[in-house]
Amino acid sequence: MADMSGDAATLYDRRDDIEARRSGTDNSHSDTTGVDVARVESEFRELSRQLSRLSQKDTQKEWKGKDQTVITVTEDVEKGGESGEHFDLREYLTSSNDAHQEAGIKHKARGILSLSHVGVTWEDLYVEGIGGVDNKFYIQTFANAVLAFVLSPITFIWGLIAPLFPSKKPVTRTILHKSSGVLKPGEMCLVLGCPGTGCSTFLKTIANNREDYAFIGGDVLYAGMSAAEMAKYYKGEVVYNEEDDRHIATLTVAQTLQFALSTKTPGPNGRLPGVSRKEFDRQVLETILKMLNISHTKQTLVGDEFVRGVSGGERKRVSIAEMMATRARVQAWDNSTRGLDASTALDFVKSLRIMTDVLGQTTFVTLYQAGEGIYNLFDKVMVLNEGRQVFYGPPSEARAYFESLGYKPLPRQSTADYLTGCTDPNERQFAPGHSENNVPATPLDLENAFRQSKYARDLEEERGKYKRLQETDKVDQETFRAAVTADKKKGVSKKSPYTLGFTGQVRALVVRQFQQKMQDKFQLYTSFGLSTTLALVLGGAFWNLPLTAAGAFTRAGVIFVTLVVTCFDAFGEMPLQMLGRPILRKQTSYSMYRPSAIAIANTLSDIPISSTRILIFNICVYFMSGLNRSAGGFFVFYLFNYIATLAIQGFFRTFGLICTNFDSAFRLATFFIPNFVEYTGYIIPVDSMKRWLFWIYYLNPVAYAWQGCMENEFSRISFTCNGDYVVPRNGGILNQYPDGLGPNQVCTLFGAQGGSTAIDGEAYINAGFGIFSSDEWKRCFVVLVGFFIAFQITQVIALEYFPRYGATLGVNLFAKEDAETKRLNELQRERKQKKRGQANIDKVIEGPTKVESERPYRKTFTWERLNYVVPVPGGTRQLLHDVYGYVKPGTLTALMGASGAGKTTCLDVLAQRKNIGVITGDVLVDGRPLSDDFARGTAYAEQMDVHEGTATVREAMRFSAYLRQPAEVPQEEKDAYVEEIIELLELQDLTEAMVMSLNVEARKRLTIGVELASKPELLLFLDEPTSGLDAQSAWNLVRFLRKLADQGQAILCTIHQPSSLLFESFDRLLLLERGGETVYFGDIGSDSHVLREYFARHGAECPSNVNPAEYMLEAIGAGVTPRIGDHDWKDVWLDSPEYSAVREEIEMIKKRGLARPDDGQKQTSTYATSFLYQLQLVVKRNNLSLWRSPDYIFTRLFVCAFISLWVSLSFLQLGTSVRDLQFRVFSIFWATILPAIVMTQIEPLFIHNRRIFIRESSSRIYSPYVFAIGQLLGEIPYNILCGVVYWVLMVYPIGFGQGSAGLNGTGFQLLVILFTQLFGVALGQLIAAISPSVQVAVLFNPFIGLVLSTFAGVTIPYPTLNSFWRSWLYQLNPFTRLLAAMLSTELTGLNIQCKSDEFAIFNPPSGQTCNDWASAFVQTFGGYLDNPSDTSACRYCQYAIGDQFIEPLNIRFSNRWRDAFIIFAFFVFNVIVTIIASRLLRFAKR
Repeated sequence: MADMSGDAATLYDRRDDIEARRSGTDNSHSDTTGVDVARVESEFRELSRQLSRLSQKDTQKEWKGKDQTVITVTEDVEKGGESGEHFDLREYLTSSNDAHQEAGIKHKARGILSLSHVGVTWEDLYVEGIGGVDNKFYIQTFANAVLAFVLSPITFIWGLIAPLFPSKKPVTRTILHKSSGVLKPGEMCLVLGCPGTGCSTFLKTIANNREDYAFIGGDVLYAGMSAAEMAKYYKGEVVYNEEDDRHIATLTVAQTLQFALSTKTPGPNGRLPGVSRKEFDRQVLETILKMLNISHTKQTLVGDEFVRGVSGGERKRVSIAEMMATRARVQAWDNSTRGLDASTALDFVKSLRIMTDVLGQTTFVTLYQAGEGIYNLFDKVMVLNEGRQVFYGPPSEARAYFESLGYKPLPRQSTADYLTGCTDPNERQFAPGHSENNVPATPLDLENAFRQSKYARDLEEERGKYKRLQETDKVDQETFRAAVTADKKKGVSKKSPYTLGFTGQVRALVVRQFQQKMQDKFQLYTSFGLSTTLALVLGGAFWNLPLTAAGAFTRAGVIFVTLVVTCFDAFGEMPLQMLGRPILRKQTSYSMYRPSAIAIANTLSDIPISSTRILIFNICVYFMSGLNRSAGGFFVFYLFNYIATLAIQGFFRTFGLICTNFDSAFRLATFFIPNFVEYTGYIIPVDSMKRWLFWIYYLNPVAYAWQGCMENEFSRISFTCNGDYVVPRNGGILNQYPDGLGPNQVCTLFGAQGGSTAIDGEAYINAGFGIFSSDEWKRCFVVLVGFFIAFQITQVIALEYFPRYGATLGVNLFAKEDAETKRLNELQRERKQKKRGQANIDKVIEGPTKVESERPYRKTFTWERLNYVVPVPGGTRQLLHDVYGYVKPGTLTALMGASGAGKTTCLDVLAQRKNIGVITGDVLVDGRPLSDDFARGTAYAEQMDVHEGTATVREAMRFSAYLRQPAEVPQEEKDAYVEEIIELLELQDLTEAMVMSLNVEARKRLTIGVELASKPELLLFLDEPTSGLDAQSAWNLVRFLRKLADQGQAILCTIHQPSSLLFESFDRLLLLERGGETVYFGDIGSDSHVLREYFARHGAECPSNVNPAEYMLEAIGAGVTPRIGDHDWKDVWLDSPEYSAVREEIEMIKKRGLARPDDGQKQTSTYATSFLYQLQLVVKRNNLSLWRSPDYIFTRLFVCAFISLWVSLSFLQLGTSVRDLQFRVFSIFWATILPAIVMTQIEPLFIHNRRIFIRESSSRIYSPYVFAIGQLLGEIPYNILCGVVYWVLMVYPIGFGQGSAGLNGTGFQLLVILFTQLFGVALGQLIAAISPSVQVAVLFNPFIGLVLSTFAGVTIPYPTLNSFWRSWLYQLNPFTRLLAAMLSTELTGLNIQCKSDEFAIFNPPSGQTCNDWASAFVQTFGGYLDNPSDTSACRYCQYAIGDQFIEPLNIRFSNRWRDAFIIFAFFVFNVIVTIIASRLLRFAKR
């Protein structure tokens, strides 16, 4: 007990320290600003009381963080007097404890500052990942996929018996070695290390995100609770904010945050009396937007790489706000300042400091390039080196600790950069007299040195005491549990980790999903437009069906086609289920909602839209085609149709959820789609189904829907037997038979009664299809509803128990080395080793390599009066206003400003990348307008990293160098330059890594490398090149840019959070404030003296120990702090002599440039290389990409093979009966599905590749014609393979080649199938080329597929086809030619022998034989009499030879070659249109 009391005393001493810090009495954090801390504390209490009375009074509030800095938000002059009410962090995250106590809410502990605390301890924590240290995971290829499929039976059997044998432990690698530590409530820990040392892994592990790793050992305790307990009951209280910003791009900022708040709003027990949920959410939303300075983005789309939205820095703040909404007790922030400017980054970390102090949170943060102001806000710093803990202790003592080990003091370097640099073999420097031989330098040596230090002993003592306290004193644990319980809504289980109940989660998700659908107007209008158009076309095709025998089978057809269209339109749901997986993973890890809630919400949110669309579709088809025109008939038809659609939608969504990618889902769906179509009872009657495939019919939801609709329709009608259904009959010149149905004639329609022309609809479906109207409700409807419910349940199960969040193994995929790459990689390793020995030098800014007079002349880039206005809802918005500036050769110019000030916009405008909005002003090169080759002469490393994912790092850089450097430069020289770039960017170990497997930091370096590889002649633009890089990488990059500039390169670069050392590397600065207003343009000067003097002259003097890059942003009010001075800094600039000097300098530059001879008269080329060279490289890259995309190619091969095989099994070894004749037609008709298969796969890939092309085309790497042709040529070989496989599995199992063409005719059918495959490729690429997104492209597929197959002259026979459609659509239909060519080849000369049940049986008049009575009829209409000499029961077969079947369909054997090459002509036409569309349509709004 004595120990316990001592531990308790220690803990409460710590709490007193926290409270003392806030009251200004903590000696370690003395008040250096003169802030009256007691007054601040009283303001906290006063604010609580004000909010408890729901006061709406606008007040100014002050807060202080650990460094005693006052954070104030005042009225923002730029926003037109918008109130600057400060965000009350404590009230937002925990609701004021004071006000809670006044309201009688007792679940919080003592005092205003003592909330529920969750400290974290970890002991011997280590993490292992998949793959050994030297193990490499190689990219799979198409050959691997085929081999795996061939061996799959063996691997399946081995998988069953393998558990019986001793198994070898899977190969793993240690990511984090054993470490121990403690972080108490109210403390912040900064985790530092070079990229790849395990910082993110440590944060994920502490945040209980464990699923990405092979094994995690050791103990992690949260207020004494185990990791397993926290994951089960309190998952949302320990959260991790990843480095990437993942959001739904088409939602606004407000909608994104409203959703987060709606799932985390505390219940009535956690809110103040009188504060409704909506009022709470509204207040919090407004204040959180103000706190993060993004109020102006409230109604702006979040956006992403391809959807125009908020800026990168603003998107990062949306991520921060979303995680803040969780109100979690333990928070892990992974490089969350990436993309933020220095001032905003500092404000963010200050906010974390305040939340941690006031709320007693426990906060872990990893940052790259943390400035001194940020570093000093932390209580603890952890340094990792290759997964080993080499320091953990007070930040103020960390630098001295490493200096004591023998590392060289570098006082100009920020502490965070210094600590990280000590662990980097390429960057660390040893003190005089020290070297690797006598200083701990390896990760293991540094770890051992730390374990022997006093810091490790202090840490172990502190951790032991805190752990024992948590085991004995449960106050924190009980308070935490009570606080979490009080936050829950009514009815939510105490054991649930969610604040909101399941129905509440579904409600919030329904609102979000519905908003998302309604805001995508283009897709909404397109889906309704295409659906309605298709309905009108189908209604017109089946116009006003007669109530005669001719309208019976066609009625069944229109019901079948309607169901197929509406049900299989849901096929597009599969890829959509995979797009939102990263967002689902993030939000469920925050415990916003159960994964299964999204399944129910998707269905509910879709019902208003899909039910309306299908209602319109059904109205058009139902009434135009002349189905029974009664309200009851229509609504029953609609009910069955819609429930079937929901069931199939659930079916496809289930596949989308359980499969890892679209290709595997597509393969799985292939098993069902053809069977759902074939086994409805329409194409193959039930009694003709193979007995061993009969079970499919009973598992087919579409079959029950079709039966229900058939029973609904045919139970309400009856038919008249006439025309072609009477045997024998008159026709042509024949008039010897009765005109009606005489006693010696028979009606061939199912259900006909002898001597009666009336046929009851029920009798027809009973006899023809085995359908009974009594089953409509008791069987069909019940089973359909059952399928719908079952597929909802499968979605819930899939999401809840088998989530597929995508591959997040955290390992790189590599291409196997060839002889050349092996040699180059060996050279890179040797150079890297040599470089390590030269690292012990001071970082200095290298001087110019040539004096200016020795440099070749380069042109100067200027801009004047630059304005940019974009359209926004309700008007326009000005993003840039009268910006002036220039970039001279040999200079490095920085473009800085607050997040959202227009830095990226300015770069885009100057680089000529904008294609929306209005740009005014002059952008000149040497005083002359920009020439056609301007884009080629510049390089632009954009903020978003968009690359061909299946290329290696070296391949990506070489591709850029080959196509962007002048054609006359030898390839060897380009290759050598690429190797230099690889070395510069320290990508030596990743040269053969796949781009798609690179982490954020490596991708950023690759983006820069790809642009540097182009060696731009005029100007190099870089947008935030150092964001996402660690300090050493950032320094190396800027040092290289400096070297390029010194060699004469002109560089303009936006930069965030530069250290003072980095900042000095730049020659000039263009500083913008919000609204795109210029605040400063001019020299920076040595030690930033020019810039300092300018600001000091106008009242903003930068202290000598403050980073000027951070100070100037604060001075102009870039963060949440008010600007310095009474005047707007843009007005100060406009009145300054420096502004006048800039304008004069621009005039001088223009005069000098115009005085030189104009070389613009020489012929300029848009592209650096020839068309054929571009095509060669693009085709090579596309082929390599497809070869390395085994799922993509193998899926198509598998689908073609499986559909062909499955159709063949259904029609195995057909005979020569009439029914077999029809089955031959059906089996050939399945060839029309080939284009649909190809289109479904090609469209997403084409649109994805177009996004890459859009980025590359901006730099004029290759032409759009090359892109389109390259995409096509890459696909052709694989499609030929698919066509051959389809043909082999179709022709021989079914038994084709029995007609007059023989087996030789099957070779012609192969040619037709290959042409059809090519047509499908070109049509898919054409649709993708004219579609802005995958979601829109897939909407065209059912429309085109149904129209082409319906009007090909077979689905609706040519003679009955409406003359309007027959005159043009039938003729222009490629499927008309496909079916004509294949059917004429197969059926011409095929002898038909009817089976016994296929004869029409009638009796001749008395005294006549069958031949006497019916011979004239047979000679006129064809067919044959089986018993011509009989005098009764004459057996008539409708066809004697296949020609008699195809000739009425307007199909001729003599036209088959013409028809085949018409298909090829369609292919050529599609290619031409695709090329034109690729040139004219980009769908890239910037």
